Amino acid sequence: MERSRSMLMPPIEVLLEETGSKFILVSLAAKRARQINEYRSRLGDGLGTLIPPQMESDAAKSLSLAFDEIAAGKIVPEFREEVVEEPTDDDEPE
Repeated sequence: MERSRSMLMPPIEVLLEETGSKFILVSLAAKRARQINEYRSRLGDGLGTLIPPQMESDAAKSLSLAFDEIAAGKIVPEFREEVVEEPTDDDEPE
């Protein structure tokens, strides 16, 4: 049986390999697409704090460009470890 191609390029499988979960993929792509939109809207303002697109792509939409960057490994999720503090004897009420 021939598997149908996804309309999403790069394929969702590749994107999930890079991010690990659908939630992280959606969050990362949306955040990056907003950054690209902001960069494009302020082009010419001379602001050095905006991050330009990290690769050349024929994608017209910022979300498609964000997906391309994620698939290429240019944009990666940042994981923060939670620090769980163990209760000490001093924390117990008397």
